[in-house]
Amino acid sequence: MRIILAPMEGLADVHLRRLITAQGGFDWSVSEFVRVVDRPYPDRVLYGMCPELMNGGRTDSGTPVRVQLLGSDAEAMAANALRAVELGSYGIDINFGCPSKTVNRRNGGAIMLQEPESLYRVVSAVRAALPTSVVVSAKMRLGFDDTSLMLENAAAIEAAGATELTVHARTRRQGYAPPAHWHELARIREHIRIPLIANGDICSVEDYHRCVAATGTVDVMLGRGAVRMPSLARQIRDNCPQDSPWVSIEPLLNDFWRQLSAVLSPRDRIGRIRQWVNYLRQRHPEAEVLWQLIRQESDIQRLDAVL
Repeated sequence: MRIILAPMEGLADVHLRRLITAQGGFDWSVSEFVRVVDRPYPDRVLYGMCPELMNGGRTDSGTPVRVQLLGSDAEAMAANALRAVELGSYGIDINFGCPSKTVNRRNGGAIMLQEPESLYRVVSAVRAALPTSVVVSAKMRLGFDDTSLMLENAAAIEAAGATELTVHARTRRQGYAPPAHWHELARIREHIRIPLIANGDICSVEDYHRCVAATGTVDVMLGRGAVRMPSLARQIRDNCPQDSPWVSIEPLLNDFWRQLSAVLSPRDRIGRIRQWVNYLRQRHPEAEVLWQLIRQESDIQRLDAVL
């Protein structure tokens, strides 16, 4: 069993990664994606998206972090991958799953699932640029509009030399709308020889077991489920389906609020805390009470008193 914290742009940044991985149970985490266009980036860009590189490539609790790159320029992807590894990244992850229209218009993310050759070209370039001991993983969806190229895309990634493959069990068209189509992952697992990591709608210990039964893989990547329940990875590992009490989450919110005060403007700080509480209230009734207190509050001192 391997459990990974998913990259979630604009949500699971370094601050939330720090708090969630500290709850235990994760084998590694993946950073938010670095958007690669056509050239190597200065180190400050990689440090900016993955500050853990300045901490030996690990969160404060010791969880390794893998830099994720997104782009279609094979040469530039390879150059940035090499530099990220030199700076301490725990391998490289390549994003072929982002559904953002802005990203897709620039030939990045899920739009590349329409051309398996493009996946092969990028993965093979990154693989060739790195020592064989370094992990190169990729994340994809079931397809762009449909699943017609699903197996071909997975095979292209494997043939290019990827070490493992994570699949979000939806197409780009399906976005994040439930349900996740775990049964499709079983077809992919039978089609490839590299490890398959399942992703999508794993929000409880019960979901994990249903996903394993449907896919045949015990390896999972947790995204929004871990944001709603920070202890989810540990619960899955311990096979303990009982949710953590709200009293254990309140200190995390307080810590998060303090972290943000050092780096964000009051407006952005308020937006981030609302964002997380909005996720938490999907699992915790107490978070709903807090949500009603802060959802329209804009006075930073009153929010300080509440949090």
